[in-house]
Amino acid sequence: MIRFTLNGKPVQTELPDDTPLLWAVRDGFHMTGSKFGCGMGLCGACTMHVDGDPVRACSTPISTVAGKSVTTIEQIGEDPVGAAVQAAWQKLDVVQCGYCQSGQIMSATALLRSNRTPTDADIDAAMAGNICRCATYVRIRAAIHEAAGELA
Repeated sequence: MIRFTLNGKPVQTELPDDTPLLWAVRDGFHMTGSKFGCGMGLCGACTMHVDGDPVRACSTPISTVAGKSVTTIEQIGEDPVGAAVQAAWQKLDVVQCGYCQSGQIMSATALLRSNRTPTDADIDAAMAGNICRCATYVRIRAAIHEAAGELA
């Protein structure tokens, strides 16, 4: 039995230890905001936070989150930084198809938690593992700067 905190609530699962966190959250706990993209941790669509750090949930075994805190896109807006990022995304109309955006928002939130005044280079480095097939990268960067300004 694996026990951890999911979006502020204690949970437990009897899934096999090697079950990817993404599938445990989507199928076991019915939170479908985080998306399956590549299955290899390369595209970032599945990004969640484990103890505040962004991880690729498609390649993170559920056993590695035992005793830890997992945050998904469903909860990120409860955090002031996450709320600022989501508001900036809406204000600047970042989303095109939207498939990658939960992962983008999770990575952007992690960046702004650690760096409230990121440069373009900081943003590019933090967001490098998140792929947007619609190529909204310019709007993503602008939204991160917008959120940073709101948090200042």
